[in-house]
Amino acid sequence: MSAPMVAVAHGSRDPRAAATVAALLDAVRARRPDVPVHASFLDHAPPAPDRVLDGLAGDGADEAVVLPLLLTAAYHSKTDIPGVLNRVRGRHPRLVLRTAGTLGPHPLLLDALERRLADAGVAPGDPDTAVVLASAGSSDASANATIARLARRWRARGWRDVVPAYATAARPAPAEAVRSLLEAGAPRVAVASYILAPGHFADKVRRESLAAGAAAVSPALGAAPEVADLIVRRYAEALEPARAATAV
Repeated sequence: MSAPMVAVAHGSRDPRAAATVAALLDAVRARRPDVPVHASFLDHAPPAPDRVLDGLAGDGADEAVVLPLLLTAAYHSKTDIPGVLNRVRGRHPRLVLRTAGTLGPHPLLLDALERRLADAGVAPGDPDTAVVLASAGSSDASANATIARLARRWRARGWRDVVPAYATAARPAPAEAVRSLLEAGAPRVAVASYILAPGHFADKVRRESLAAGAAAVSPALGAAPEVADLIVRRYAEALEPARAATAV
């Protein structure tokens, strides 16, 4: 049996979020049936990641891969998760914890975004459509800069334009970006939700973007096949240093 994966999601009071994470991890299990996959949440929903890791240690596991279900590297991946791991290492010094990278940025997420836009009736790379890449937003400026770079990269796939927007903590807000693109002459503006699961932020982006004149707003990425593929890839990447050391 391969090293267990402990997927760490943000967590939400909205039950749709946990259900979406469960569906996504079911897709991961289908791709890697040899890997025990466990869900955990940093806030608002059980189980907490340290509880899951304590349980694995108690069951005799000697290794685990902690995989953030986060779309950018920000406070949760830089502070919260390392804090959890430090506490767990203190309690279980024999448990080897390997940390995977955050899901984004990655080209597979652009593929997933285009899939979700297609679900909303928007043809991929439509030259008459300008896209607002709407993320939750962060107090971490580097995370917001990552969204801006991703928007520039995505523009090259044929869209009229792609601009970043943030539901909180930074500007422009999605509604502001929609209005700006329409005022600049875009025939059609679609909003791509760069959000993993439904909940407060996804609802806010949808409601305010449609009110501002967006023609379509995509659903959260959820259990898109590309996201499941990316989780499998991040898991394998986290284990590569151990495999290299064993080979030597």
